Order: sequence, then C-alpha cells, then structure tokens
Amino acid sequence: MTTPALVPESFPRSARPGADGDYARLLRRISDAGLMTRRPLYYAVRLSLVGIAFTVGWAAFVLVGDSWWTLIVATFMAVTCAQVALVMHDVAHRQVFRLRRPTEVMGRVVGNAGIGLAYGWWQDKHTRHHANPNHEELDPDVAPDILLWSQRQARASRGLPRLIGRAQAFLFFPLLMLLGLNLHLSGVRALRNKSVKHRGLEGALLFGHFAAYLAALFAVLPADKAFAFLAVHQAMFGLYMGCIFAPNHKGMPTLTGDDRPDYLRRQVLTSRNVRGGVLTDLALGGLNYQIEHHLFPSMPTPNLPHAQVIVRDYCAEIDVPYHETGLISSYREALSHLHHVGAPLRTTGPQQNAG
Repeated sequence: MTTPALVPESFPRSARPGADGDYARLLRRISDAGLMTRRPLYYAVRLSLVGIAFTVGWAAFVLVGDSWWTLIVATFMAVTCAQVALVMHDVAHRQVFRLRRPTEVMGRVVGNAGIGLAYGWWQDKHTRHHANPNHEELDPDVAPDILLWSQRQARASRGLPRLIGRAQAFLFFPLLMLLGLNLHLSGVRALRNKSVKHRGLEGALLFGHFAAYLAALFAVLPADKAFAFLAVHQAMFGLYMGCIFAPNHKGMPTLTGDDRPDYLRRQVLTSRNVRGGVLTDLALGGLNYQIEHHLFPSMPTPNLPHAQVIVRDYCAEIDVPYHETGLISSYREALSHLHHVGAPLRTTGPQQNAG
C-alpha cells in the first residue's frame, strides 16, 4: 500500500490530472452494494445509548454532590459530551434524517441546547472543510489561528502563532485542553455573522445552555469545586475532541491557490484512515474511516467499514495512494508534521525574522 510522505508541504503534482469519472464509477459500486441506505435502527439505538449516558452523567453529578469525586464525574461527562457531538456530526450530514427540517431541529437541540456547540456555525465551517479539505485558503480547519499547518504559514506568521509555532508539536496536546472553550466561544462569535440562519434561536438556545450549565454547577457545588469541575470538564472535553479529529487530516498533503484536483483525489489524498477494532470505532465515532466519510458524507457510520473494502481496492485499481495507519502512528505523523512546519521559526541568526 502506497502512503504519502510523512510531512508533505503540498499536494502531489502527479495527483492533479484526475478524471471526474473515477468518482462516478466508485459511487456506482457503493450504491450497488446498498451502502448509502439509511440505518434507522442503528441510530435509534445509538441516540438512545448516548442520551442515557448523558443523563446518567448529570444524575451522578447531583448524587455525588459536594465531593472532590465530582471531578471523576466531570471526566465522564466530557466523554459523553464528545459522544453527543459525534452524534450531532452524523445528524448534520443527514445520515439520520433525509429532510432538512428535522435535521436542523435535532442539530440545534443536541448541539446548542445540549452541549453548547452552535449548530449553524459548525455546519457552515464543516461544509467548507468538506468541500476543500486541507486547502490553506479555503478550509477553515487549517487556517493559521494558533497552530500553523505549513511552512508557508509559518514564514508568514506573526504574534502568538509565530511564538507557539516554534514548539507547537510539544504544545499540541496541552493546547487541545483549550479547544472546548474555543468551540463554545466560536459559536458565540458567529452570532454576529448575518449569514448564520436563525441567529435569534441559535443564540437563545446557546446562552440558555450556558446559563443552565453554570446554574447547575454553582447550585450543587461550592465555588471551589464548581470552578474545578468546570476546568476539568471543559479541558477533558477539548482534549478528547481534539484527539478524535487530529488523526483525520493533520500531516496530510495541503493545497494552495488554484490547486483543484478532481473530487475523489481531493478527498482521498488529504485524508488518513485509522486502523483499529470496535473500541477504536467507538472512541472515534467512526471518523477513523475518514477517507470513506469524505467521499460519501451522508453514508451512515456503520456502513463505512464495508465501504472501506470497496474504496481501498478501487484506489489501488486506479493508482491513487490510500493512507491508513494505527492510532498511535497517526498522532506521531501529525506531531512530526507540526514539528516540521515550525522549523523555519526555530532557525537562528539573521534568517529568524525573515518573512
């Protein structure tokens, strides 16, 4: 199996002259195998189990009460909230409901009201990511916000990203502990954007969640334990979410400017699959089949492993590299890439401040 370079800087030129018909042929094979068919029973069970776990977490929070054992509950609730976010992801991709209205209703109830993540903001951001994965100008997930994703970004960086970029591989996991708060704040900031639909409803549900969440913490716990619970819950939530998404694209080839390979190559060559068993599938919510998910975003999660067999064989048939690795190796590749990206910022002497 051919794999891309560990720390590629740009999209392989040999991959650019692709034929759009390649994807059409693959789609026919996938459709003929019945893998685009919805799985209502699966989602009924999954939604029920995640909902029960979420409810159990809050019940345990109340029952444990004024005790430092509540920090164990905070960690458990971080995991359940991340699982809720994964369900929201599947709902937003219309893997659960065919129609837009029930999709949006559940997305806002689960996202905004349930865990404080703005559905409208996330959907817009994630749609742009799927259309142009790893494109430095078009994919918001590789925008040079705090972390830098290419040496081009590193050389042009200023301020905090430039400072952090020198050691970003070592700071990556600690910084993920701030991801949860950043996700909440990003949803709030997006309410100023007129392109977000139903901003009033989005804002009401979002701030309603924040008010209920904080009220519950300070009603059940004294101030010191409430702040500790808040810190642990949000830090573990951010860390877990980051660990779910980091293996998917980080360290894979990036695109810039007018780089526009055909759809199949754009999705396959910028994505990484993660091998593993049932526990990996559960922990990563099926996103370890990232290549198949990007090729067929509305495919139900339980169908992705079956699609993988077809997609992997087809990529070999048309000579398109298909990258798959273990979970630990995926993090190693991502961290190696981040370290490589920061190399220009670690250069000593007169070149250090060169743009």
